[in-house]
Amino acid sequence: MARFGIDTTPLAGLVCVQRQKLEDARGFFSRFFCAEELAAAGFAGPVAQINHTLTQRRGSVRGLHFQHPPHAEDKLVSCLHGEIFDVAIDLRQGSPTFLHWHGEVLSAGNARSLLIPKGFAHGFQALSDDAELLYLHSTPYAAAAEGALNARDPALAIAWPLAFADVSERDAGHPFLSSDFTGLAA
Repeated sequence: MARFGIDTTPLAGLVCVQRQKLEDARGFFSRFFCAEELAAAGFAGPVAQINHTLTQRRGSVRGLHFQHPPHAEDKLVSCLHGEIFDVAIDLRQGSPTFLHWHGEVLSAGNARSLLIPKGFAHGFQALSDDAELLYLHSTPYAAAAEGALNARDPALAIAWPLAFADVSERDAGHPFLSSDFTGLAA
């Protein structure tokens, strides 16, 4: 029996995963990861790395990060506590939705995850204090392959729901897109 609902988005390959909760008086049970079901949704590799983050202040923004090929990664992003506005931007060279973004509210309560394929940048804004996230990555982090976009870049025109409260100095220093950016090759 499938334990996930898979919802497509306007960006090909980017999907929302709806975990099914089995609830009773004690609480709930939910399958968090199933290699077989998530492979059918686009998570291509084994889980190579798991990261856990806590963002303490509502309005804080993290991202927009990606890995250059051949270290590109699929990510499954889930909110374990609190609520976030999760954003993915299509950076795939030649994609009909190149530089388009899609955002989803992920929360502990709605049990939704965003499955972000290779070739996308990712970031989020905390919509609550103490937002805790778990990221499953198909490829380990490679510092030399890291790339990033600036979350305030007007060329991306991301409709962040809140005013920015905190952004790391590193994320605030990421450059805006230049006119010669052609995207990430597969």
